[in-house]
Amino acid sequence: MSDTGGVREVKSAARTVELLELLAARGDRPARLQELADALEVPRSSMYALLQTLISRGWVRTDVTGSLYGIGIHALLTGTSYLDSDPRVRVVLPLLDEASQALGETIHMGRLDGRDVTYLATRESHEYLRTISRVGRRLPAHVTALGKALLAERDDAELPEGPYEALTPHTRTSRETLLADLAEVRTRGYSIDREESVLGIVGFGFALRYDSPAQDAVSCSVPVTRLTPEHEERIVAVMREIRGKVEAAAPGAGGAPHWR
Repeated sequence: MSDTGGVREVKSAARTVELLELLAARGDRPARLQELADALEVPRSSMYALLQTLISRGWVRTDVTGSLYGIGIHALLTGTSYLDSDPRVRVVLPLLDEASQALGETIHMGRLDGRDVTYLATRESHEYLRTISRVGRRLPAHVTALGKALLAERDDAELPEGPYEALTPHTRTSRETLLADLAEVRTRGYSIDREESVLGIVGFGFALRYDSPAQDAVSCSVPVTRLTPEHEERIVAVMREIRGKVEAAAPGAGGAPHWR
């Protein structure tokens, strides 16, 4: 159960949020009524009524047969509003463009969300046309450069026991190996994801320390085939400079609501 500050949770609201999160997590795999009822452990009739309410308001969509359900367009509108209203995202976007133009690589901004990182912005490389991460995508923090940069900003005691999910054969799945990696991140000042989230891709992550502990990070992703020692050195130098510019320009806690 989420932290409600001692206020009793509203079950109908919690169920609605759980349903929307479930549909969003399925991506392009629509669900049937019984699947959703089973997943959330609610009666089929209650699930049907909830789905019809959300369909009428645009939060859920259904196919022409009325038997398949997916996330609706209002979820997109709300997500876009989240990005549009965040002053720090607005500061970062032009600097992502600057980094992408300087390096010719894919640049990301992400935010820690529990044990995952959510991608808030991406500038794709013109050299590498395959889309690795897109806005709104979530990945486990321990597999990404963004996530490891942010985990290193926290006390080791906050790291849960393993084993952790593996996305590639290179993913660190034990708590011990991840802790050792995070110690290196703190010493080095940035994180490295060497094919831990996507085979063939190396990422370099930099925590943005306008919050304490940092909630946001930026990263650069580059195909292994293009990563020479000289290019790696340039990536680190450019991304450090970008981090400095972001931290200098980002609104402080006094200039915007301090969201939790």
